[in-house]
Parts: sequence; structure tokens; C-alpha cells
Amino acid sequence: MEKGFDIQVNDSSRIPKYKQIVDSFINEIARGKLKIGQKVPSINELSEELYLSRDTVEKAYKQLKEQKVILSVKGKGYYIAKNDLISKVNVFFLINKPSSYKMRIYHSFVNTLGVNGHVNLYIYHCDESLFVRAIEKNLGAFDYYVIMPHFKDENLNHASYTPEVLKALESIPKDRLVLIDNAKPNIEGDYGSIYQDFREDIYNALNEGLQKLKKYDKIILVYPSKSVFPYPKRILHGFRQFCIEHNFDFEILDEIYEDMELQKRDVYITIEEMDLVNLVKQMRERNMKPGEDIGVISYNETPLKELLGITVITTDFKAMGETAAYMVLKNKKEKVKNVFKYIERNSV
Repeated sequence: MEKGFDIQVNDSSRIPKYKQIVDSFINEIARGKLKIGQKVPSINELSEELYLSRDTVEKAYKQLKEQKVILSVKGKGYYIAKNDLISKVNVFFLINKPSSYKMRIYHSFVNTLGVNGHVNLYIYHCDESLFVRAIEKNLGAFDYYVIMPHFKDENLNHASYTPEVLKALESIPKDRLVLIDNAKPNIEGDYGSIYQDFREDIYNALNEGLQKLKKYDKIILVYPSKSVFPYPKRILHGFRQFCIEHNFDFEILDEIYEDMELQKRDVYITIEEMDLVNLVKQMRERNMKPGEDIGVISYNETPLKELLGITVITTDFKAMGETAAYMVLKNKKEKVKNVFKYIERNSV
């Protein structure tokens, strides 16, 4: 690798490796490590250095040439063609998992930021050590750090923070920090935050649907307590609070099992997509109709749920990304509770 800069490729990331190379070049330009006229490794040199196929590096270089980031000089090699790629802000965007919901926040953020900045996406898979390492490695290299804190303990339970996580967050200048999705970490300073209130949100959403829910005898929450990517237990607290206050019979299951004891006048609330699929599949096998025999509510909106007429309780992922981008562009340090909705359809 040429002295003075470092091209990074994360083998565990779902981002295509050629795209990671492109983003890494742009990031190095933003950091001032690559300058106009500087020679960069050849395709063969970089493929050997990164243990990647020549085709992967060639695809990255082709895109960099199309964007006029690099140019090739016959017989001499590749050189940096421009260093003004980063318009205003360079953003470190760290999320816990590459789910469709989290990526919707990311894409909304990027689209709202537009040409005003460049965003580097990192994923830490709810792992404390990966989270801390990502921050330590990139500290001081970005204008803003947009971070989503969700972790798992040794028992696969959800945790909002650990002492090491708090220490890493405290190392970031607060005027550059924006926390999204989960506001539980209690850190000092004036920073931006767009959060879900997991207990209050489910409680209020179910209250919106109270009249429809009254026609059911029992409410069943399918909460995956041992998921690889655990969910906040505050969801459970809000659900129990609603059921107790309104005298509903209720039950909490880990998953939708095979051969469920499905009973008419039950209503299910599912969180994970596969549980929703398994529930609807078993209902169809027994000729049970959503909204008539059994109620179905799902956590988190998707286009497919809208198409199928599934009632949802959901945060507004697009709004979360937009608000985070607004805070970065306007240098705001507000604490904002994100919009949470109850969207009633024919399944209750």
C-alpha cells in the first residue's frame, strides 16, 4: 500500500467490496491523506494487498474513474484526479445490524444529506468490542458521528449500553455526536438525539387500537427473547402495562411454533418477519382469516405488510433519517422523540 493512506475492506460487511474500496478512497481524500496528483496502487497491487480478486478492484477503479476521482496515465499508473469530493460534512454512520428497517434510516439520512456530505456506513452487529473498535479507529476522522446504540449481553438479552460503550461515546466531541433510535445511554454533554421510547410507543399505539382489540379474548406478544439481535425489553414493559390496565388476558411467546394451538378471538403481535410469515401460513392451513378469526398486528411497517393488509405499529424510519440529517446540516443539538404510528388495516 502506498505510504500515507489506508484502503479498508470489511469482510463481514454486506456492502459490496468494490463499493467499500470506492468509499475508502473518498474517505481518505476527505481526511487529506490523498491529494491531487498522488499515485495510488495498481489494480494488481491493490488486489494482492487486500486479498481480493482483480475483477473486484478493477470494478472499483472503473467507478472511481467514472466519478473522476482517479485517472490513468498510460505506462505510469493511476493518480488522484480531484480532492474536492466532500462538499461540507463527512459522516461516520454506525448501526447495530443491516436489517431492512435500519437500512431505511440510513438511506433516508443519505438522501436528505444529498450533495452536502459523504457518509461512511459501519455495522457492529450488536457486539460491544466491534462497536468500540470502530469508534476508536475512526475518532477524529469525521465531522459527525451518527450512532445507533443496541447491544446484547452474554445471555443474549438487549442492553442499551455497557461501561465500555459509554467510555467510547464519551470520547466523541458532543458537538459532533448524534444518537439515533435508542436514547437510553446517559452521557454528559449537549448532543443531538432522535429516539424511540420503546415502552411508551407500544403502549400508546395499542391504546389507539383499543376499540378493535376489545373484540378479542387474549393478546399474544411474540417477543424473540434470545434473538441474535435482541429487542429492548421496554417493549415488554409497555405491552404488559397496556394489558393490565385494560384487563386483557395476555401471553408472551418466544416465537411462533410449529403446530400452534390457534384459538379464535386471539390477537397476535409479532416483531420478527419470520414469525409473521409462520403465523399467517398456519392460519391459512386452517382456513382462519385475519381480522375475523384471529387478529394480526406486526411491529415495523414494510411495503409488503401494506400490500397484505397487515395492521402495524411502527416508528417512522424515514422521518428518523431525515431528522438526523437535519441536525447534521443545521448543527442542531436537540432531543427529539421520533414519530410512532398505529396503522390499522383489515387484520384486526
